[in-house]
Amino acid sequence: MPIELTILAWAMILLMAHVFAAAHAKTRQYGAHWNMGARDESLPPLNALAGRLTRAQANFQETLPIAIVALIGVVVAGRTSDMTALGGWIWIGARIAYLPVYALGIPMIRTLIFMISLIGLGMVLWPLLGL
Repeated sequence: MPIELTILAWAMILLMAHVFAAAHAKTRQYGAHWNMGARDESLPPLNALAGRLTRAQANFQETLPIAIVALIGVVVAGRTSDMTALGGWIWIGARIAYLPVYALGIPMIRTLIFMISLIGLGMVLWPLLGL
């Protein structure tokens, strides 16, 4: 199996980690009754941690489709290489680091990690561009 698909499988595990981390923080703030309810009521703003985890999840969900297309694309197009594998590992490694750094509220480092993840994605996308 191409390593790019393994990376994609790890990305799905990371997606679950994002979802559960954000949901856990929200449940700690709003309570189990809110979590199991219809969630129709008006609520106070999220606390700092829950807000950061929710934004980190949204950021991951915004960029995940790009990674899916890139990683599956190089496999389908028969353009996998050491560069696409390395780019995929850079991307997933940066995205793994992104979650705790964002949760801890560390500025600038979070942005640097995000930029590193984009470099990794670029390494995967490049062969699909045919340049």
